[in-house]
Amino acid sequence: MDFVRTPEKRFERLLDYPFDPHYLHVGGLRMHYVDEGPAEARPILMMHGEPSWSYLYRHMIPVCAAAGHRVIAPDLIGFGKSDKPTNLSDYSYQQHMDWMQSFLDQLDLKDITLVCQDWGSLLGLRLAAENPDRFRAIVVGNGMLPTGDQKAPAAFKVWKNFALHSPWFPIARIINTGCFRKLGPDEMRAYDAPFPGKKYKAGARAFPRLVPMHPNDPASEANRNAWKVLERWEKPFLTTFSNGDPITRGGDQYMQKRIPGAKDQPHVTLKGGHFLQEDSPVPFARAINSLLETLA
Repeated sequence: MDFVRTPEKRFERLLDYPFDPHYLHVGGLRMHYVDEGPAEARPILMMHGEPSWSYLYRHMIPVCAAAGHRVIAPDLIGFGKSDKPTNLSDYSYQQHMDWMQSFLDQLDLKDITLVCQDWGSLLGLRLAAENPDRFRAIVVGNGMLPTGDQKAPAAFKVWKNFALHSPWFPIARIINTGCFRKLGPDEMRAYDAPFPGKKYKAGARAFPRLVPMHPNDPASEANRNAWKVLERWEKPFLTTFSNGDPITRGGDQYMQKRIPGAKDQPHVTLKGGHFLQEDSPVPFARAINSLLETLA
């Protein structure tokens, strides 16, 4: 598998990202993660999506760590400071699951609170369903676990075609379009930092085509099996969707009805676009802390 590694100088002096880097290897590739807060505390696993990286959680990590939680935020393979295979064919849903499973096993994480959005949900909800004994709670913001049995929103189909076929794929501008607020130049530079050239963007371009769109998609059966677990999930399940995401709108109510652990939880609707971590990071983090206070 051919891969590239973003030069470290690209990540120097990033705005509001003072975290020490941590690394481990999954399937022969180096994976980066942030690890903040007390090492002995129960972990919060913050999983980013497409086409962002752990920088997305920079304003949330300190809030949760200050409340006494260990916060772990990995960069998915193909993103952030993690290695990036250069061919689209190197990426599959199951391959991403295998990389994340290795990550989970190597760190031997237990009593995890999952926090996930976008592709962080597609991977994170599967991880929780396939490792239920490792997880104590789930918090989902603007995410879902699709099986291909439901019709995809028109906005997603447009996005998928753009990611696969557009000769121009401006990462920071894409993220900025999914926010209510306008990102500053230093924030834009940070989101572009992992991707100094076209060959670094294969993972970002690949993700939309990996979303199950049909009932016989390669990931559909595994996701259906995950839903069988989630439909019996009695542990706390909190939704923190935003009020301005055309892709995942309504997913919070769908999961609240389908997942037992969502009953009587203090679900919140936050102000923001698709990337609610940019628009409402502190309310998002406080919702997580408030949930965990009830579990102490």
